Amino acid sequence: MENLIVIKIGGNAMNELTEAFYTQVMNWRMMGKKVLIVHGGGNKITEFSRKLHLPVRKDNGIRVTDFATLELTRMVLLGFAQPQILQHLADHDLSAIGLHAAINHLITGTCVNRERYGFVGEITQVNEEVFASILETDIGVLAPLAIDEEGSWLNINGDTAAASIASLLQAEALYLITDVPGVLNEGKVLPQLDANQASLLQQQNIITAGMQPKLRAAFHALQNGVEKIMITNTLSQAGTAILKEGAHQYDYTISNL
Repeated sequence: MENLIVIKIGGNAMNELTEAFYTQVMNWRMMGKKVLIVHGGGNKITEFSRKLHLPVRKDNGIRVTDFATLELTRMVLLGFAQPQILQHLADHDLSAIGLHAAINHLITGTCVNRERYGFVGEITQVNEEVFASILETDIGVLAPLAIDEEGSWLNINGDTAAASIASLLQAEALYLITDVPGVLNEGKVLPQLDANQASLLQQQNIITAGMQPKLRAAFHALQNGVEKIMITNTLSQAGTAILKEGAHQYDYTISNL
């Protein structure tokens, strides 16, 4: 989709967005860019799970999701996290619409491994026509959920969902907004990272479990045609650019998007 920018906001980063974030989104809209925000809510899902005495377990960075946790996840994402983001956008005079998988078959998925992860899925198809129509006039705010061919809901890791959607819609840029300023090595942000470097840093336990799902998602998007990918905690300054092996870092100033 031409002029599309996909932004993933993690649950922890959601309440720490600065005025610069909203200003940049407004500038993009004024430039004719389409903006899709994929939001998480993992911190609240964990909080409410513990209050309800539901198991909280992650495997390889993925939340293991039994049926009760799936129902709670839907309630948190659609009833708490998404309305909160929509309110913040409205407070900054940004027109936005909440989106989820059940709107005109917006997102279809399939289960990853029911025995290992429960009701966790991956995205197989998106309704590009509906996305295009909505994003032409409004910012989309999307919960990372999918529905399979039998009509069952599936929980999708937020970074994975954002990367898959950016790939399927052929976005021009993907931002993975997190609570750290980029991929860190000894407390310093790595300005760029390719797959070989990432693998080496994981072997050295420099990149640990929290960042690994983001990197898997980022390299998936890179391999599937998304050219500009950034892991950062803000839109106002560069974080870590994800590059193909042997590539030189491009000029990643916001104004060039």
